[in-house]
Amino acid sequence: ILNLGGYIMKNKFIIFLLSFIFLFSFNTYADQLDDIISSGELKCAAVLDFPPMGFRDSNNEPDGYDVDFCKDLANVLGVELTIVETPFPDRIPALVSGRADVGIASTSDTLERAKTIGFTIPYFAFEFNVLTRKDTGIKTYDDMCGKKVGNVAGTYEAIRLEPFIEGCGGSFSAYQSEADLLLALKQKQIEATVVTSTVAWAHVNSGKYPTLSVEGTAPYDTDYVSLIALRNEYGLLNYLNLFVNQQIRTGRAQELFNKWIGEGTMPDYTIPGTYY
Repeated sequence: ILNLGGYIMKNKFIIFLLSFIFLFSFNTYADQLDDIISSGELKCAAVLDFPPMGFRDSNNEPDGYDVDFCKDLANVLGVELTIVETPFPDRIPALVSGRADVGIASTSDTLERAKTIGFTIPYFAFEFNVLTRKDTGIKTYDDMCGKKVGNVAGTYEAIRLEPFIEGCGGSFSAYQSEADLLLALKQKQIEATVVTSTVAWAHVNSGKYPTLSVEGTAPYDTDYVSLIALRNEYGLLNYLNLFVNQQIRTGRAQELFNKWIGEGTMPDYTIPGTYY
C-alpha cells in the first residue's frame, strides 16, 4: 500500500510539475501583436520613393496610400506610428532585423519570399506600363527588345523584365531605388523601364518629368501585394488579415483609392475560383 501510495504521489507530482511548466510558459509568452500594443508604438516599414503609394510631401513628411494604411493600422491598435523608410531591397531585412514590426510597402506575395516572411491577404493589386522617354521611339513592350532598360533590384517588375530583355538582345541594369531608376531614365543611361500603372501616371502627371511618357502595357500577371510580418507571428498575421478585410468591407480602402489613385473602382483583390 505504501509503495502504491508513493507511486500515485510521484505521478501526481509529475503531472503538477508539467502543468505548472505549461501554464508558466503560456502566461509568459507574448506574441508580437502583444508587444506592439504594450510598447505603444507601431514601427511600419514603407517605401517612400514610390508615389502615389509612398513618398515625401513638400514638408518632407511621409505620405501616400501605404502611409495612410500604416496610420489606419496604428489607429485601430491604439498606438503611436513610426514610419521606417525602407527602399525596396530593404523591406524584408527591416522586419527580420527588428527595425520594423510590419511592412506596408507594396510587397508582391511570391512563394520565394514566403520562405522568409509572412504575407497577409492582398491589400492592393497592380497592373503595369512601359515608362520611357519621348525620344526613344518605344511604343510597345516588345519595342524594348535590343534596348538598354532597367528596374529596381528584387521587384516583381525586375524579375519579369530582366530575362525578357536579355533574351531578345537588350541589356538590363538593376538599381537600388525608384529614384535611381528615374534618374537613369532621365539621364539616358537606359531607354525604358516597366513600372506599375499607378507609378507611371503619377510621375508623368506630376510635371517633374516632362520628357517621360507612358507607352503600352506590360503582359504581366496582376501583381497582388500584401502586408508583411515575421513568418512565425501567427497572432499578428491573423490580426493583419482581419484589418485588411475590414479596410475593404468598410469602404476605407475605396476611400484611399479615390484619394491617391483617382476616382473609380478599386481593382479586384480576389482571384476567381479561390478564396485568396
